[in-house]
Amino acid sequence: MHADAVVLDIDGVLVDVAGSYRRAIVESVDRLYGRTIEIGDVQLFKDAGGFNNDWELTDAAALFVLGRREGLKLSVAEFTDAIAERGGGLEAAREVVAELPRVSQARVRDRWDREALRETFQALYLGSDRYRELEGGEPPFEAPGYIHDEPALLEPETAEALTDRFEVGVLTGRPAAEAEIALSRVGLDVPDERRFTMDDWDEGKPHPRALTTLADRLGAAAVAFAGDTLDDVRTATNAAEVDSDREYYGVGVLTGGLTGEEGRRKYESVGAAAVIDSVNDLPDLLD
Repeated sequence: MHADAVVLDIDGVLVDVAGSYRRAIVESVDRLYGRTIEIGDVQLFKDAGGFNNDWELTDAAALFVLGRREGLKLSVAEFTDAIAERGGGLEAAREVVAELPRVSQARVRDRWDREALRETFQALYLGSDRYRELEGGEPPFEAPGYIHDEPALLEPETAEALTDRFEVGVLTGRPAAEAEIALSRVGLDVPDERRFTMDDWDEGKPHPRALTTLADRLGAAAVAFAGDTLDDVRTATNAAEVDSDREYYGVGVLTGGLTGEEGRRKYESVGAAAVIDSVNDLPDLLD
């Protein structure tokens, strides 16, 4: 595989978010509704597609819990399969719940509080001090912040090898401020114009616009995009369809929710050009 530019996802690629973002999803729903999904179920939502934004995934998990309370006869796996059949994402989750009787739907809508879910998520993830700093207000409760529980996956030698040999960009569903925190933690210096975060585009992955824009900014003829979800790989394949002037390679990384041989098969099923055990294998892959 030849590439002259590398674009990196952050979560599950540069830092491990099992104890931070994914924990915040599960506990936000539990705090508000007294029941929640298992942390392993988060991957089922990711695999369904359209959940690049973890706030929206939290909203969808809450819909599942509230729907079950009102008689929804689906397991988490069946619920996420139904989401995938409808194209993925939060709107698809709402369509699944809309199959409940009208009175039950109304009770779900009345209890579904997206603003409270977001505030709870941010308080758990950022912690009280960073919540005040980044959200500009008082948190709904005091918390230390799961953001401190994000072990670095990117080794310093890998960061040096990538930045020495390639033009490097970042494409993430994180807000810009949270992306900066993670990049600083792993020691990866990427200029703002070579980053796409939640704050920079509305479509989200797997829409290709951010990746094709980064490819243009990087002056690349061939781009390898390394991510930890099926939507990351789909972003690369979608970019290849709309931008025939460049090569795009979707590289699945097995340090997020997709792991082992099952993870490898899932990546390959959506057109991954390669699957690697960790981002630290990327320089050798591109030799």
